[in-house]
Amino acid sequence: MNEYLAIDIGASSGRHILGSLGRDGILSIEEIYRFPNAPVERNGDLVWDIDYLKQQIIAGLKRAGEMGRIPDSVGIDTWAVDYALLGKKNDLLGPIHAYRSDRTQPFISSVHRAVSFETLYARTGIQFQPFNTIYQLAADQKSGLLKRAESMLMLPDYLHFFLTGKMSREYTNATSSGLVNTERREWDNDILSALGYPEKLFPPLSQPGTKLGFFTDEIRKAVGYNALVVLPATHDTASAVVASLAKQGAYLSSGTWSLLGAVQKTAHKNGKCRCFNYSNEGHLNGTFRLQKNIMGLWIVQRLREEEGGALSFADLADLAARSEVDIDIDVNDPVYLAPENMKRQIEKEAGRSLSLGEALYAAFRGLAKCYRNSLTELSSITGEQYRELNVFGGGSKNALLNRLTAEIAKVRITAGPIEATAIGNLLVQMEAMGELSLQNASAIVAKSFQAEVYTP
Repeated sequence: MNEYLAIDIGASSGRHILGSLGRDGILSIEEIYRFPNAPVERNGDLVWDIDYLKQQIIAGLKRAGEMGRIPDSVGIDTWAVDYALLGKKNDLLGPIHAYRSDRTQPFISSVHRAVSFETLYARTGIQFQPFNTIYQLAADQKSGLLKRAESMLMLPDYLHFFLTGKMSREYTNATSSGLVNTERREWDNDILSALGYPEKLFPPLSQPGTKLGFFTDEIRKAVGYNALVVLPATHDTASAVVASLAKQGAYLSSGTWSLLGAVQKTAHKNGKCRCFNYSNEGHLNGTFRLQKNIMGLWIVQRLREEEGGALSFADLADLAARSEVDIDIDVNDPVYLAPENMKRQIEKEAGRSLSLGEALYAAFRGLAKCYRNSLTELSSITGEQYRELNVFGGGSKNALLNRLTAEIAKVRITAGPIEATAIGNLLVQMEAMGELSLQNASAIVAKSFQAEVYTP
């Protein structure tokens, strides 16, 4: 039986998950390695510890070999927008900045003076976020780093380069940059020219399912075997949507970030869509994920850290369920992006002191209300009524949040699969290797993984 390895790296943890498809059509997965991840502070800025990530990728690959489970192919997915700049010798020119860094703030207005946001949206369909790649590159342009660069690779592309020595620019992650034209589904040269970004950094894009190549000799020696690297949808949300049970309905990727949306055949770029701050991010076969970024469980993660990290996420949900409070917070307010103290920030909006349970409940309730509002906006854009919502990712385990969302948004919640991102990563690899057709993806996932249902 063929086996495949998905390396799914999120902003708070990473995991190596092996998958295989049985003759009965059941997809089996097994987590063989997991590691924590978080941005680190260096020289007053937030960056990713890229050497650590490389070490963890190698450790998980070695674990597969030690188990005698050598994968036929390997693919990496990560979050979006962050990237590496390489010099003439393919050396890393500087740190890989974390999207929670505030380094872009001085440059947003200068980008919009060169190309108005209305024009950017009309060409790329990407919602405004201060950390979008287009603004990060402006910071590197100001520092002179961009002029020295010979290559720019989004984070998963850089990690694939680390494994194979071959460069690629995978489409789904590239679209998050705010630099890809929705009509041509390639880099928008007019935007690059207007901003003075060197076109040599933006060669043609590769599609999910591309067979990139085998491990370098160095990697082969380090892990003890060779394997083919296949590009999944390297944007973690894109991979997760491949595994979604939503079919034609709405989905919610629930993790550190929440992303709510629906797959569409064409991009929606009218004024209403722009005002609601929806993105049209690239998906498989020329389709788009019309979706909106919502702050997500980041708020809960920070509350947990501030209390010392001893309580599990299940414990936090139980505590919140016993602490109902009628407080509304806007979870998408930028004040929650990186506050000095999350609990004090919630108390400031509430206007009074709160217990940990009350702060947690306010966060969960705020998320549910934001999901409701976002579904209403989505319906007004597409003309579709969304009465069902497929919630996948780590947040799909949160019964309290799912119940609140079903009640407040008046939708039927199908919760699962938890490891949707890794599953979607595996499915794309399997199709590339001729083992299945993604037209059957939803049926395979529904048959293989149990989902929980919550009704209004």
